[in-house]
Amino acid sequence: MKKNMGNVDRVIRILLAIAFIALYYTGTITGLIGIALIILSVVFVATSFLSFCPLYAAFGMNTCPAKENSK
Repeated sequence: MKKNMGNVDRVIRILLAIAFIALYYTGTITGLIGIALIILSVVFVATSFLSFCPLYAAFGMNTCPAKENSK
């Protein structure tokens, strides 16, 4: 897997995952929507740690900064 997520994107996903989990465990969001957000949080954390998003790959997106050649 080639990395396709930049640091800003990874941090945003982790912060959203924390927010979704907090909303679920405080009872603000419950039921099916709450469970869906917990699952989405797990996906966000996993893709953040891997620096790879399958949807980005499918749509040809890349938020990684371009590496400059030193030559």
